[in-house]
Amino acid sequence: MVMSGRTVWFPGHMAKGGRKLGELAEKLDLVIEVRDARAPFSTSSPLIESLTRLKPVLLVLSKKDLADPERSHLWMKEFARLKKDVWSFDLRKDSLTPLKRALSRFSPPHRELRLAVVGIPNVGKSLFLNALVGKSRARVGGVPGITRDVNWYKGGGFLAVDSPGILDPHAEAGVHRVLSWLGCAKAEVVGGYEPAAVALLCFLREHGLWGSVAGAWGVGETAEEPAETVLERLGRRLGCLTAGGRVNMELAARRFVDSFAAGKLGPVTLELPGEPLWAS
Repeated sequence: MVMSGRTVWFPGHMAKGGRKLGELAEKLDLVIEVRDARAPFSTSSPLIESLTRLKPVLLVLSKKDLADPERSHLWMKEFARLKKDVWSFDLRKDSLTPLKRALSRFSPPHRELRLAVVGIPNVGKSLFLNALVGKSRARVGGVPGITRDVNWYKGGGFLAVDSPGILDPHAEAGVHRVLSWLGCAKAEVVGGYEPAAVALLCFLREHGLWGSVAGAWGVGETAEEPAETVLERLGRRLGCLTAGGRVNMELAARRFVDSFAAGKLGPVTLELPGEPLWAS
């Protein structure tokens, strides 16, 4: 997969949020970074390296129910080898009680624990924050960039600061196309949904991951069939047709990518330790 170019999606609220977090770091006791369990390396925050030098960092892998359990086990072994403090959750179902108990070791004796929740767009930061503080005031949604400022939330013995999802402004456009498969970046700003869907189809086929996905959609294929042809047949099956009976390829691509990002095609982990997505 060839990666080239620079991303054009780095809204002002992301830059502002990054500056504010840097200013707030001295007031924090801990940083919790949220990543997507389907791509634990590629969904890392561009802020985390600098924040690690300032404060202890704990890693939360969200959406574990959407990831392949065997590959997730390999990731947890790798993080243990690196001596990283890592927790994995299905944030819509799992209790955070064990994590909350573990966080007590960071709490000062004279006040509540102050922490920041950071991560790139749509990895589950706001959902995690809601579960942590026991309230639903943080906005939760599936659109990248929904949390547009730095805000404090108090509850459960924590004073937590939320932040906008921040992407790396210097990452190549191909990296963001990969992140669009997970709903972490906007496909529209890196060529559109159709190129993103074709690239995703190719990636899944090349890495032996397409079989389960094709089964979920009921779409068979021959090994020699171009990805564009598979996408066209998929669009026809989903009823993505124009008035003339032709397939609306952009609509078919959007439905395919959005369904994959939402985990509707079954559990899939896109990368293994030492094999980041953009190196594929």
